[in-house]
Amino acid sequence: MAAVLVIGAGIAGLGSALALSQRGHEVVVVERDTTSVPDSPDAAFEQWERRGAPQVHHSHAFLARLRNLLRDRAPDVLAHLHDAGASEVRFIDQPPVTLEDRSPRPGDEDLVALACRRTTFEWVLRRDTLAAGNVRLMEGSVERLLPDGDGHAGVPNVVGVGLAGGAELRADLVIDASGVRSPLPRWLAEMGAGPVAEKEKDTGIIYSSRFYRLLPDQQLPVQEGPVLGDLDYLKYAVFVGDNRTFSITFGLHAGDAELRQLLRPSPFTVVAQSLPGLRPWIQPTRCEPITGVEVMARLVNRRRRFVNGGHPVATGIFAVGDSAICTNPLYGRGCSLAMVHAYLLADVLEEHAHDPVRAALAFAAVTRDEIEPWYTASVAQDRQNRTGLDIPLGDDEEDEQPVDAQTMRSIMRDGLLPAAGTDPVVYRAFLRAFNLLDQPNAIMADAEVVGRVMVAWQTRHQRPPPAPLGPQRDEMLRILARSAAA
Repeated sequence: MAAVLVIGAGIAGLGSALALSQRGHEVVVVERDTTSVPDSPDAAFEQWERRGAPQVHHSHAFLARLRNLLRDRAPDVLAHLHDAGASEVRFIDQPPVTLEDRSPRPGDEDLVALACRRTTFEWVLRRDTLAAGNVRLMEGSVERLLPDGDGHAGVPNVVGVGLAGGAELRADLVIDASGVRSPLPRWLAEMGAGPVAEKEKDTGIIYSSRFYRLLPDQQLPVQEGPVLGDLDYLKYAVFVGDNRTFSITFGLHAGDAELRQLLRPSPFTVVAQSLPGLRPWIQPTRCEPITGVEVMARLVNRRRRFVNGGHPVATGIFAVGDSAICTNPLYGRGCSLAMVHAYLLADVLEEHAHDPVRAALAFAAVTRDEIEPWYTASVAQDRQNRTGLDIPLGDDEEDEQPVDAQTMRSIMRDGLLPAAGTDPVVYRAFLRAFNLLDQPNAIMADAEVVGRVMVAWQTRHQRPPPAPLGPQRDEMLRILARSAAA
């Protein structure tokens, strides 16, 4: 069995450590923030200092693919999440009121996500991973990679890391799970490895989140499918948490200076109360806020490839999660993809235990097949969201969206979404894609689903207009101005 060194104790790092420890590997996780783990989920939310992961106090989604992965590969972790207060979101039990055919179908048992705060998920995952016995957490800040003298077949080979202060740690394998700010391309260049092919797209959004707790004797509003909406100038979503908590998240265009005021608590509340989809959730008789407004900006979609000309840029080093591929967090895929990526790596390393080059090539291939499509989908979704809103598009974005973006946006809004609300086949196809159970292009590759979507789209002018999700932007600004003057 290998000695493995993991950089970063976030979800990607802990997931990698868990998956590899299950195969008998000895794992050391190096983490800059090694504050002691609090003794409860609420204490973790309130006290756990995760300076290297500022997103922990934002809304997170734990999609069905992640839940099913835990069910099948780490059932103890899933059970402990339930013990810690996480609940299951069974989408088939919460269909839209417009869906008349509610009869069960094969595969419905997989359409189940987890409702949980990020801190609670990470709290359980860290405790369970470290309890494995062959995983150790140590404090340290990695500053460089350590190459050996020979490499493999002319490819540089990583045999450890150098820490701040000069200490060195040796290992058979190094996994970079240090997140979106990972300096891995620079580290590789400094040891003489070939360039990493990197592509990055700005998401064009800022998002903000606020957490709430239900008051005693109060319950969550009745939920019919995911609670989310898109007003073009503003997106919103509700995320149910654990232990009677939930959060509301807004996403607005980064250049919209006038709406940035809702990044403060009072305007945040005014905007939420002005939206019919959020109003039942934010009633002061139902809940109270337990955080201020947390803000995230400078968000990107990024793809890194570690194979050039059919050869890995280096062996002995693997990038997992956001270190390799990160997507717009507004779509809620990051944690689920990170855990999936970690288990994909464990599978590759088991199959190619004695061939570092084949392991590197196999992991690059499975990353490209299973993870990278969600980068492409995220870029395409961002492009559709900016179309027609006087927001500049990059000159090189045409290759990311082969279909006219305005038409595709109309098909999604006026075809897919209405059909998903009335057609059981389209509803399930939408849920499977939303939950990463099918590839992002699966809906448009299924002739039956496409036919049903196109019928809905072609008859869009025959339907009465849907009830507005909220006021137009100008009216929202007037609502905010009146509130500020009151």
